[in-house]
This record gives sequence, C-alpha cells and structure tokens, in this order.
Amino acid sequence: MSDTNSISSGVAARYATALFELAKDANTLPSVEKDLDVIDNALSQNYSLRDLFQSPVYSRDDVVGAISVLAKEMGLSSTVSSTLGLMAQKRRLPMVPALIEAVRSKIADEKGEITAEVTTAQNLTAAQEKELAATLKESVGKNVKIKATVDKSLIGGLIIKVGSKMIDSSIKSKLSNLQNVMKEVG
Repeated sequence: MSDTNSISSGVAARYATALFELAKDANTLPSVEKDLDVIDNALSQNYSLRDLFQSPVYSRDDVVGAISVLAKEMGLSSTVSSTLGLMAQKRRLPMVPALIEAVRSKIADEKGEITAEVTTAQNLTAAQEKELAATLKESVGKNVKIKATVDKSLIGGLIIKVGSKMIDSSIKSKLSNLQNVMKEVG
C-alpha cells in the first residue's frame, strides 16, 4: 500500500509542479491560490463532490463534463480548470488533495512563507493569530501563515506544528504527563 501512496504522491507532485510553473510564468499565482482554496473548501464540505473525485464508478466522459461545469460555476481560472480537466481525463482526480497541498507548499516557498498548524481549545481572535504569527516569525525567520483548528478536548493551551517541530502546551498533555509521573511515584 505504501508503494501505491508513493506513486500517487509522485504523480500529484508532477501535476503540482506543472500547475505551479504555468501559474508562475503567467503571473497568476494569487489567482491559482484562491482557486485551490475554493476547491479545497468545496471538497471538505460536499460529500457528492468528494464522491465524484474518488469514485471509479462514473464514466470518464461524465466526470470530464462535470468538472468542466463545476469549474465554470466556481469561477476557476483557465489554468486550474485545464489542470482539473486533464486530471479527470486521466482518472487522476483522487490526487487533487495532494496536488493542492503540494502547490500551496510551492507558493509558500515562493513567498518565503511557512505554514504553522495551530490547534487550540477555542477559536483564536484575529489579534491572537497576528501575535502568534509574529512570535513564530521571530523563531523560524520566515513569514508564518496560521492554519488554525479547534479541538475542545485540549481543555486549554495550544499545539503548534511548524515543519518538523511541534510545541504542545495544551492542558490535556500536561494532565497526561502529570498522570504518568504519578503512576511512577505510586
């Protein structure tokens, strides 16, 4: 199974590189980035769309036609529409989430940005997000884009993942550590 995943990620990376290079040459990186956000949001919120992208049951012609209509309805740029159309024609739509992440990574590198995945017990305010981004920028030396999620089980505090580094200052983990220490004592 890992061979299949590595092959898929390799194919997605090639599509991502092609899309990124086309957008960069045409000076349309901001437009492509917005298009990818639209697609990502649609895939995360719409089961039927995820099914269309993942299921081999639909005929190639039906999928290509549906992608063409969706691209127009979503107002996607011609570069992204063409890429999705080609991926539909080649039966590569299940790789779109990997493509989105790879292109986002390339765009972030181009901008000198890095994304920090931040999990908190409650939503961060805009001021908190801005302050956290500034603090992380001092630490990593790049502009930091915050990707925030909420996990109420943390009770309080936050978990930050930047690249391969992780900082866990959640109350949940502190309680877990305390419980382990108390097991050792007793």
